[in-house]
Amino acid sequence: MSEVIKHEEMLISVISEMLNGMSHVAVGASSPIPGSAALLARANSLTDLRVSMLGSEEHNIFTNGGTELFDCAAQGRIDAFFLGGGQIDGGANINLVGIGDYPDTKVRFPGSFGSAYLYYLVPRVILFREEHTPRVLVPKVDFISAPGSSPENVNRPGGPYALVTERCVFKFDKKKARFRLESIHPGHSLEEIVEMTGFDFDKPSTISETKPPSSDTLKLIRGKIADEISETYPAFSSKLFGA
Repeated sequence: MSEVIKHEEMLISVISEMLNGMSHVAVGASSPIPGSAALLARANSLTDLRVSMLGSEEHNIFTNGGTELFDCAAQGRIDAFFLGGGQIDGGANINLVGIGDYPDTKVRFPGSFGSAYLYYLVPRVILFREEHTPRVLVPKVDFISAPGSSPENVNRPGGPYALVTERCVFKFDKKKARFRLESIHPGHSLEEIVEMTGFDFDKPSTISETKPPSSDTLKLIRGKIADEISETYPAFSSKLFGA
């Protein structure tokens, strides 16, 4: 009987592989899955991968929160970061403000904070949102908290690299300023992805199935990574791993 892999473990493994070769990965607040992925990448790294996870005392050398994180990004010393949104559209624009015409939004989100700043500066920004439905992945966001692309005359070393959801992985084509379906997670189909995605996207002639974590990776996730992430996210670790 094959081992049952939880979808969170699949996402941790998938995101971790996107961090290969990085020197410094930063993780914002309320991000247990990206945080676990960064810790997994560090555990597998052949070099000294630095992980800066806001909200953590053990995995964060910053002493002044976001201020030092922003300074690091401006100096070109962060290779990868994660962003999400209440809405994400096909141009990789994200909405962290609310639904409806601003300022008369019917639903309010947490706010943009430094999302646009980091989106412009960090070379590899991975968009992550577990929920993959038309209400989240929309044709056009109601408010652009951070744009996915910029005019050619705008200096922008950073930007979107991929979008990871509970159903699939999209890669972002910067020249076309749109997403391309990269792989579909086991148990899901192309028809389902099309139906549950509010924006149009490119489809290659052959679409891969997302590679599940190996037995060794699962052992690492359920052992060392579960222990490490519990320092910052005890409820997440307890629910997923029983730790």
